[in-house]
Amino acid sequence: MADNDQRRDAKTATERSGSPSLLDRFFEITSRGSSIKQEIRGGIVAFFAMAYIVVLNPLILGGSQDVTGGSLDFAQLTAVTGLVAGVITILFGVVARLPFALAAGLGMNSFLAVSVVQEVTWAEAMGLVIINGVIIVVLGATGIRTAIFNAVPHALKVAITVGIGLFIAFIGFVNSGFVTRTPAGPPVQLGQNGSIASLPTLVFVFALILIGILVARQVPGGILIGIIVATILAMVIQAFAKLGTVGDPVNPDPVGWNLAAPEIPGQVVALPDFSLIGAFDLFGSFERIGVLAATMLVFTLVFTNFFDAMGTMTGLARSAGLQTKDGMFPRIRGAFIVEGIGAVAGGGASASSNTVFVDAAAGIAEGARTGLAACVTGGLFLLSMFFAPLIGVIPMEAGAAALVIVGAMMVTQIREIDMSDFRTSLPVFLTMVTMPLTYSIANGIGVGFISWALIHAMSKRGRDVHWLLWVVSAGFVLYFVRGPISAILGG
Repeated sequence: MADNDQRRDAKTATERSGSPSLLDRFFEITSRGSSIKQEIRGGIVAFFAMAYIVVLNPLILGGSQDVTGGSLDFAQLTAVTGLVAGVITILFGVVARLPFALAAGLGMNSFLAVSVVQEVTWAEAMGLVIINGVIIVVLGATGIRTAIFNAVPHALKVAITVGIGLFIAFIGFVNSGFVTRTPAGPPVQLGQNGSIASLPTLVFVFALILIGILVARQVPGGILIGIIVATILAMVIQAFAKLGTVGDPVNPDPVGWNLAAPEIPGQVVALPDFSLIGAFDLFGSFERIGVLAATMLVFTLVFTNFFDAMGTMTGLARSAGLQTKDGMFPRIRGAFIVEGIGAVAGGGASASSNTVFVDAAAGIAEGARTGLAACVTGGLFLLSMFFAPLIGVIPMEAGAAALVIVGAMMVTQIREIDMSDFRTSLPVFLTMVTMPLTYSIANGIGVGFISWALIHAMSKRGRDVHWLLWVVSAGFVLYFVRGPISAILGG
């Protein structure tokens, strides 16, 4: 009785203080089994796991010239990358109140840099990104996106979560140098020529073991502690070894750091340059390459954006324990709309489409359950605009270890799938393995949808397939053969 009275008195005192109880009620912190401290910690961990995008996105977008020889400035890209990620993640946290974080999507920015700007200018490419975002917003606002989400069978939703777990673990292995390409023979190999031969990869192994032990022992902040300790170790190693980076365009170091060397920067604070905001041409690409070819590019952007985000949200919601039995999660329509706005904002600022980041799973693993964590992550992204040199100290190898740990956590969801029926087990298997093997969440979803529909139809269970799944599967068929179609249209 005394304990109950104390809790009642504490609750009354909290309510009288005003701000904390309002914050709790708005974000539903207590009802989701979390606390303000836990949300702040989860938001910080999510940022640490995603901080590399502040450096990587400018490297990807700034490293390619467009069809006219134009390019984007690295410093300006750094500023808008942090700005858009911060604003949209905070908006998502307030509107959707989910512990997801958004930033420039790696699949989208790579597609723009490698393919799109070979045909159009950067301004025109960003115009296409905006059009893609408007379509995504409309699909979310009208409920079409939610309807498609509801049409997906439960087993495939779980498979998407497991596939994403395998995918982000694979990303971690690749980013750390633990898994690399081979000059010939098998597509991948262990480390360098089949062995761990670099100090950065050893930092990854150390971080992986440390975080694994801390998580297994249920140490609060285990992932964050592991990233910080690994970063300090990396800085000590770099002070003595003076390693370069693998991707250095002038003097690449094959046993160096993946993205940037973890050294104390000469400059900690830098004022952001927002000159790229508004530097887009909405319809210029339609004039340059024609309506059909430009429409095909938009189709590709929409499909990638739509299903990558849908799959990621599914996996994150399940990891956070926020999915209901029918696979839904709170404020799903608002989440879809804000994610579309992220694409519009990213194109408008030349930062590329901003979408839900699978790396935010690190924050969820640390205990984040509400939009307050997203607001914390977003606030740190805004600060990163001024501290970009300091953010670059965190080696990708440290964040990669966290991704592998989170991937292992997500894969455990496979226990919810009944694999006894091959009509279910094959599409589920294809969904899970296609994501890491093709480096695309959208590809895994598409293969899963198509195989589910065809196998059920051909085994006299076609009535079990929702008609929307058939429509989306047909769209994925077009998506998978978009290359030949684009060639025909261009020819």
